[in-house]
Amino acid sequence: MEITVQWVRTSWTKRSRGGEAAARRNAAPVGFTVPAASGPFAHVVRMHEEDRFEPRESREELRPVAVGLGLGLGLGLRETDGRLRVLPRVNPLFGLPPRPRRPPAVRLRSGEWVRWQLNYRFSSAAGVRDWSYWLDTFNIAYGPVDGDVFLSEPTVFVDECGPLR
Repeated sequence: MEITVQWVRTSWTKRSRGGEAAARRNAAPVGFTVPAASGPFAHVVRMHEEDRFEPRESREELRPVAVGLGLGLGLGLRETDGRLRVLPRVNPLFGLPPRPRRPPAVRLRSGEWVRWQLNYRFSSAAGVRDWSYWLDTFNIAYGPVDGDVFLSEPTVFVDECGPLR
């Protein structure tokens, strides 16, 4: 069965916590049209404060994204009994804001998709640099879908964001 994965990471510092920069960050999309591709790929979109939150798109092999090799955050995907089990792995633990326990995995049927959001907060070890923040949005569809599927409302939405202070 087909699995379509899009990973959108928005990153910023304290400079974008208010005013025009925060408005630009908050207006950044959380879903994009998926480029046509063959093979198990993840559509990865990065938006950074220093680029005024302009999207930078790439394709990554799905396996490294799924197991968290080199990209920082793993994504648990498993097909069983005609459904896709989805559960992002939270890593690194030192970047977690306080939040209640994690929600359970989502099990998608063919034609369904989930948008799962997690956020992170980091400080430099020596306190030399400003706080930095990430918002990771995973859009995962199971079964055949159109390239603009992630521009619509998801079947399931999981907001696992905690307070960033």
